[in-house]
Amino acid sequence: MKLLILTQKIDRNDDVLGFMHGWILEFAKNCEQVTVICLGKGEYDFPGNVKVLSLGKEKNNFQFSIFNFQFVKRIKYLINFYKYIWRERGSYDAVFVHMNSEYVVLGGLLWRLWRKKIMLWNNHLIGNFQTRLAVILAHRSFYTSPFSFNAKISGKKGAKMPAGIDTQLFCRLPGVVKKQNSLLFLGRISPVKRLEVLLESVQLLNEENFFFTLDVVGEALPRDVDYFEDLKNRFSDLLKSDKVKFLGKSANCETPQIYNSHQVCVNLTNSGSLDKTILEAMATETLVLVSNESFRNVLPEELMFRENDTGDLCQKVKIILNQSQDDREALGRKLRIIVEEEHSLKKLVSLVLAEAEL
Repeated sequence: MKLLILTQKIDRNDDVLGFMHGWILEFAKNCEQVTVICLGKGEYDFPGNVKVLSLGKEKNNFQFSIFNFQFVKRIKYLINFYKYIWRERGSYDAVFVHMNSEYVVLGGLLWRLWRKKIMLWNNHLIGNFQTRLAVILAHRSFYTSPFSFNAKISGKKGAKMPAGIDTQLFCRLPGVVKKQNSLLFLGRISPVKRLEVLLESVQLLNEENFFFTLDVVGEALPRDVDYFEDLKNRFSDLLKSDKVKFLGKSANCETPQIYNSHQVCVNLTNSGSLDKTILEAMATETLVLVSNESFRNVLPEELMFRENDTGDLCQKVKIILNQSQDDREALGRKLRIIVEEEHSLKKLVSLVLAEAEL
């Protein structure tokens, strides 16, 4: 199988999209040739059967250049896109588009003309006309959450897939000791991530003199800086006490160590998407607390809390942290088994390639 993969970014050090590096490596193990087209690229290390082609976003470093105007950049990306899919058309048999449905809209008719099977992966909760058009043009539409927009509109084209967790990278590290009563939030600092709910909950713990620490790993995008500053102001007492720490972003390849050093990873993303950070934490045998209803049939009730309910989250934290170490470790092993059986990267790649060959 010769596969073309289109994605937003290839950079093993990226805090959000770094996992794609592992995905490409796994596809490369199972394909004769993998060609990757990305909007921008950073650091990567692939075998000889992988070719990476960038549309050029990483080259826009000249702040005052006329060529840095947004419309000029978009034209350049578009020219490169069509140049690459035409030039490489003999180097791939099927197309796998990750998240960016516009690639299917732009190239779908040509790929169908060239008899290339088009597979779209899109797991966003909200979609639009472009998403609908991409699903029409694609042969198959993949998603991980039944609440996602694609799951609702794909019909017979739709297929529920594993989340693609690299269980060799995300595993229990024997030499890493979990900090006592430690909580972790890992992800973008953004209103959609509901970090304020977690901070309000640990504030309740603090008022009850319950011992805990909370590490927040992630950063705010420019549009969310005001939200981040508001959090720091509202919860300044917790920050001054060192019970809550904002540690900045971390590369995806560094997060296994972070998960392993914490007892509980808390995720507050609204129902609709199968957040990969939850499954990554589970693969490291780290306990999770989740309000996302997508996990209702995945996790035991004791690891679910009511959405945006600070009191319920506070109580669930206390229950988990008051358990014996043996009980927490046994539950952690069960969580890893769930990921290994249902959401491993090996299983995902196998299913995608099987669909490509149909």
